[in-house]
Amino acid sequence: QVQLVESGGGKVQAGGSLRLSCAASGRTFTNYAMGWFRQFSGKEREFVSVISRTGGSTYYADSVKGRFTISRDNAKNTVYLQMNTLKPEDTAVYYCAARYDGGTGSIYTGERDYKYWGQGTQVTVSS
Repeated sequence: QVQLVESGGGKVQAGGSLRLSCAASGRTFTNYAMGWFRQFSGKEREFVSVISRTGGSTYYADSVKGRFTISRDNAKNTVYLQMNTLKPEDTAVYYCAARYDGGTGSIYTGERDYKYWGQGTQVTVSS
């Protein structure tokens, strides 16, 4: 089992920044690719970003590319999502997720690729 706990959400004005954190425990962190997803009210979760188990590869949804940066600190078992130039349309519940990676260093963008999920953290961007 992998336990994931997000933090760092909150309310910010458009153009502002937030950094989300996701602390992992339970298994060897470096065996897992880590993803961020978000869910708008009444909508399904959508992919935001992913980082490979070593941090060597990252990928972003087009809607956040150039504004969000994913990173991980394997010594702290934590993955981050730095969100800059936030827009009202970024308002959502943000979830981190973990996917076991058998050493391939692959990245995964589908919700069904991930087995472990955090509880989510609310991000609200006002105009």
